[in-house]
Amino acid sequence: MNLTHVEKLKTKSKKRVGQGHGSGRGKTSGRGTKGQKARNTVAIYFEGGALPLTKRLPFLRGKGRNRSLQEKAYIVNVQSLNVFPKGTSVTIETLAKQGIVQLDLAKQKGVKILGDGELGVALTVKLPTSKGAAAKIEKAGGTVEA
Repeated sequence: MNLTHVEKLKTKSKKRVGQGHGSGRGKTSGRGTKGQKARNTVAIYFEGGALPLTKRLPFLRGKGRNRSLQEKAYIVNVQSLNVFPKGTSVTIETLAKQGIVQLDLAKQKGVKILGDGELGVALTVKLPTSKGAAAKIEKAGGTVEA
């Protein structure tokens, strides 16, 4: 038997305030006398009448407030394409089969090939590419069909 595992036999009842003089919690009901806190609730963000924090901050309130609503495309670097055999056509579906991108998200956002790394396989790329990536693909003996 451990005291931490004993079930409670009695629970404390809620304090009932404002039930008259005889209760010991009548009249001011434990709030003291007068003052702002005695009268009503005070908002947690209230700063005693000082200029609130939200109004002291500059107008750009919130991270990336004016950012573009269009999501950026998935970025795949040229070095990731070395997993494909020679002469393969690179599309979103083939990238998803190799586990480089997730199919549903890639179709939603799009995919762009960037030129980081080296490519040692001749491939046919049917996706948007950067100029550097296109140069590396053609240097390896492949073609780019955007």
